[in-house]
Amino acid sequence: MTRPQQIMIIDDDADDRIFFQEAIHNISPVIETHVCDSGIQAIAMFQENKIPAPDYIFLDFNMPLMNGRECLVELKKILQHQLTNIIILSTSDMKEDMEDAMRLGAKLFLTKPNTFQELCTMLKGVLEGRWHKIFSTEK
Repeated sequence: MTRPQQIMIIDDDADDRIFFQEAIHNISPVIETHVCDSGIQAIAMFQENKIPAPDYIFLDFNMPLMNGRECLVELKKILQHQLTNIIILSTSDMKEDMEDAMRLGAKLFLTKPNTFQELCTMLKGVLEGRWHKIFSTEK
């Protein structure tokens, strides 16, 4: 029996975290989701070995205290030998943000969708490994 996928969401917006968790549960109720309200909390969880490296980390780019760029750099240091895919999920659709995220090691940069159904479709594509066929990194 294979273990369920492990996912972490790092987002300072409580509504976005709830929306994301509901979308994941809608896609597959067996996926294990870990939620952090800041990059600082996520980094601490890994440093203190409170959580194993997840399959995917969905990281908000615009957060206070430690922004997504800073968090991405730290996550890449901590998870350097892991197979975790770090995906930026942000309200930004600026090409500069996308290029910056990819340069820092993100696997994908996605703009947060407007509807629950769009979020489910987007996440399902990512979790099924179809993201490289569905999404383009060019704007």
